[in-house]
Amino acid sequence: MYPILPERLADAAQIDSLLDLAFGSDRTRKTVYRLREGVPHIKSLAFVVRDEDGVVLGSIRYWPVTIGEAATPAVMLGPVAVHPDYQGQGIGRALIRHSLYAATRLNHGLCILVGDKPYYEPFGFVNAADRGLEMPGWVERERFQAMELAAGALQGVGGLVGKPVKTGRKKAAA
Repeated sequence: MYPILPERLADAAQIDSLLDLAFGSDRTRKTVYRLREGVPHIKSLAFVVRDEDGVVLGSIRYWPVTIGEAATPAVMLGPVAVHPDYQGQGIGRALIRHSLYAATRLNHGLCILVGDKPYYEPFGFVNAADRGLEMPGWVERERFQAMELAAGALQGVGGLVGKPVKTGRKKAAA
């Protein structure tokens, strides 16, 4: 197995190519990309697997989001991608396990994603819609998943997933 390493700035072009290869160039039309637009991914939760020549074989990223009117903070897993020639070797599962552990250690309480239930259920993901969470746009209900990274993190949380609330200083009146 290849080591899991923090993503480097120099990996960006290879990751974009890998995502196009894994998901197609029209991937950016999906609902989750609306939540990512203009929002940087969480650098401390961005990991890659490279071969001995430095070629990125797998990648995972997370994005900050909020849920509901209370703007409960959460992280959105995805995309996770593995080069087609290396799929089925456990690289994707290893990236997910590693990054979920890192998210927990960084005190993130809640993780959401859009993905196949049979793939993500063994990690502890449950149907998010059944828990009162909503994804903007059209997303197949059974593909919308959530996972508590901290016990009780889903308790009392509900509503629409949105971009993180911008906090910043307001300019003083002149």
